[in-house]
Amino acid sequence: MNRRVRDVMSAPVVTVSDSAGFKEIVGLMQQHGVSALPVVDGDRRVVGIVSEADLLLKEEYTIEGASRERLLDFRWRKSERAKAAGTFAAELMSRHVVTIEPEATLTKAARLIHEEKVKRLPVVDADDRVIGIVSRADLLKVFLRSDAEIHDDVTESVLRRTLWLEPHAVKAIVRDGVVLLKGQVEQRSMIPLVVELVGDVEGVVGVDNQLGYEVDDESIRPLPFGWGIPTAHSIS
Repeated sequence: MNRRVRDVMSAPVVTVSDSAGFKEIVGLMQQHGVSALPVVDGDRRVVGIVSEADLLLKEEYTIEGASRERLLDFRWRKSERAKAAGTFAAELMSRHVVTIEPEATLTKAARLIHEEKVKRLPVVDADDRVIGIVSRADLLKVFLRSDAEIHDDVTESVLRRTLWLEPHAVKAIVRDGVVLLKGQVEQRSMIPLVVELVGDVEGVVGVDNQLGYEVDDESIRPLPFGWGIPTAHSIS
């Protein structure tokens, strides 16, 4: 079973308006045990996100720290100082927000989090309204699947229904999320496909491939084109 973002996201999600004050934001984070809050407009469309890191800039850029920074007035520090001086969500939030749809795969969510270097993704519906949030911790939940669940998924969904392998041909043994594959397939070229599909099953940590094969089809090379057949160049 390939779960989607909607299956692991946190919902309903706590949000704030762009007019929310600093102390209100801190209070909501403490109350709900979260480290970031999506900032939404009147239609619950995401316009930004404010995190603990954004709020901590106010502590970092004290009067003493600000005086020191004037000597090294790097452009990339200016936005941080502006946030540190802010008192409302609109001034504190990060405006670059990466969102994801609820039907997206967990693989896509993990890739976005990695590529965009963010810790969480607001989940939005077809009208771009926020309906949840998915974090790195949520994505790691798939690795809490039991060995029995993984075994059933590998055996039934992959080996039987997808690859049409006979029950006696390939056996899967799962221990701590690692799948040991034993048995024999018809052709050697099938083995990488079997390993790839099993590795894609949610919760699989690794695949120990011990599969054999009946025919080494990878060593059989096709005959050269035109073998035994006169070509235009051979006819005088």
